[in-house]
Amino acid sequence: MIQIAYASANGTATTGGMGSTVLMIVLMIAIFYFLMIRPENKRKKQAEEMRNSLKKGDWLTTIGGVYGRVVAITDRTVVIETSEDRVRVEFLKSAIGQVGTLDEQAAAQQRPAKKDKKAAEEAPAVEEKTSEETESTEKTDAE
Repeated sequence: MIQIAYASANGTATTGGMGSTVLMIVLMIAIFYFLMIRPENKRKKQAEEMRNSLKKGDWLTTIGGVYGRVVAITDRTVVIETSEDRVRVEFLKSAIGQVGTLDEQAAAQQRPAKKDKKAAEEAPAVEEKTSEETESTEKTDAE
């Protein structure tokens, strides 16, 4: 025990070990918050807004895959009509997966993400240049 006290008095032991450990833990928590918790909260808020904006006549798909038109809405539930036979089924609002017709839902899934959208806009511009160059080379070859 005397040797340990003597070693730390000389400064041969590592200093600041506790401070750097605390800093690393705080940094890991911050990274975890921005990469995991914050995006999930945004998705929950967006889903809640979608559920609250429902009105009669909207088409929707539940999380179970049932597709139908909204005929009645309460605070907690939604009644949808699933076929031409006027079959009506009541679901909790939390069971709503997507709103819109099947075509609109398919188009929404086909849209690229915001980051990919810029790349998708740049790619056709490159393709147009190459097709213009191809046309100009074809004209020169024909002459």
